[in-house]
Amino acid sequence: MASGMPDWLSALPTDPEQVALPLLLSRLGAAVLLGLGVAGVYKGSHGRDRGATAGLATTLVLMSVLIALVSIVIGSSVARAFSLVGALSIVRFRTVVDDTRDTAFVIFAVVEGMAAGAGLFVVGALGLPIVGLLALGMDRLLDRGSAQASGPGPGRLLVRMQTADVTLPRLEPELTRWFSEAVVRESSSFKQGTGLEVCYAVTLRQAEQLPHAVQALLAVEGVTGVELKRV
Repeated sequence: MASGMPDWLSALPTDPEQVALPLLLSRLGAAVLLGLGVAGVYKGSHGRDRGATAGLATTLVLMSVLIALVSIVIGSSVARAFSLVGALSIVRFRTVVDDTRDTAFVIFAVVEGMAAGAGLFVVGALGLPIVGLLALGMDRLLDRGSAQASGPGPGRLLVRMQTADVTLPRLEPELTRWFSEAVVRESSSFKQGTGLEVCYAVTLRQAEQLPHAVQALLAVEGVTGVELKRV
């Protein structure tokens, strides 16, 4: 740690109860700023519609602050670290990641939050522009935005149905009609096993057909819900 940095800012007590209020506020403030930076890079480098990124952008900021809090609570206690891992292991996420880059940004927010919580502000401050410039540069290099805007592009289709054995055969012709490709990515049951939810990776034949495809799929007997998003 730089010698010019105050001791109260660079030292993290083993016991979280000994953390001074100025230290706590400074590290949480840094986590907020770094989280906002991660969210800004995410929204600026993402090729999808800006409105579709708002949910994850908010999550990135909150995650950065929460990870900073976790780092402060853990301190240097190994026992406390294992206790938190056990407590958080009950959390389950079932959200389908539309873009694999989203996972990288989640890890980005976690690292920035850890840096802020540990008082490693230089690491967080240096990591933000380096990763940010890399993400923006790769986005421009691959021209993700223009490629998605000019063609139908890939999509994510989520279909909820009552009984799979009856509905799936009726669904296949519509999938072939509206999509040049439809591959099952995952499936799960709901309503105590009485319904089935199937997630497809799809490619629309024509971008302007998106609303018509949704209406046609909803008209299939046994289908109770349809979500179709471009990724």
